[in-house]
Amino acid sequence: MTVAMRAGIIHLEGTCPAGDAEELLQLLLSDTDSYVDYRTCDAAHSAVVQVLLAAGRRIVGPPRGAGLAAIVAPALSRGRE
Repeated sequence: MTVAMRAGIIHLEGTCPAGDAEELLQLLLSDTDSYVDYRTCDAAHSAVVQVLLAAGRRIVGPPRGAGLAAIVAPALSRGRE
């Protein structure tokens, strides 16, 4: 499983396909105090990235994947510093 909730933290791990976007959204809606840890995420479908961008939650990174680190991480951190 590439999206999992453990101890109030939503973990994105490995390669997150488009289908994970719905699961991620449901987890975010079910626990408004949760945050996302994507340090072990190698890649994520754009649908997953869109959920992260829209959620506005705290995100712990950087991600393991070079593409996510170079392109997505700066977009997610913009306005959250």
